[in-house]
Amino acid sequence: MGFGYGFGGFDSGFNFMRIMFLAVFFIVIAVFAVVIIKGIGQWNRNNRSPRLTVPATVVTKRANVSHHSHHAGDVGAMHHTSSTSYYATFQVESGDRLELRVSGPEYGMLAEGDRGMLTFQGTRYLSFERDMNH
Repeated sequence: MGFGYGFGGFDSGFNFMRIMFLAVFFIVIAVFAVVIIKGIGQWNRNNRSPRLTVPATVVTKRANVSHHSHHAGDVGAMHHTSSTSYYATFQVESGDRLELRVSGPEYGMLAEGDRGMLTFQGTRYLSFERDMNH
């Protein structure tokens, strides 16, 4: 009788931990699924959007640096990496502004105040042809 009580307490704690593990596992899976579904939805919307070429001015640029740390094997060493995403904000003739993700080389070629023809599709940046007369 005395031993059963002690094991019963362990059992309920173990069950609680198993339920918590499963709950966290399913929450993580759900978050990944939502991110993937949103990404596919945005990709699909961009593909269905018309390609537009409009006069625009580069208003501003920004870079977003993300840092990541990973365990490197059995030795317990940490491996650090970083990635950079580049964005440019364009203002079109109507006064509307669009912030679009651009590649590193494109980011380097753009300067604030540049005027030209912006080509984009939905939220997808395609190109910017600078007007050399300004």
